Amino acid sequence: MRVVVTLACTETGDRNYTTSKNKRTQTGRLELRKYSPRLKKYTLHRETR
Repeated sequence: MRVVVTLACTETGDRNYTTSKNKRTQTGRLELRKYSPRLKKYTLHRETR
């Protein structure tokens, strides 16, 4: 049930990270604070479709 998802920066739109999530336990979109190399700071990254 685990799927690979791509995380995109909410400020720049860059797709910087990939991770996996369990579709049964996490039904919504994944949101994590990750480092954005372009902005050189930590920003919110959301799961893309």
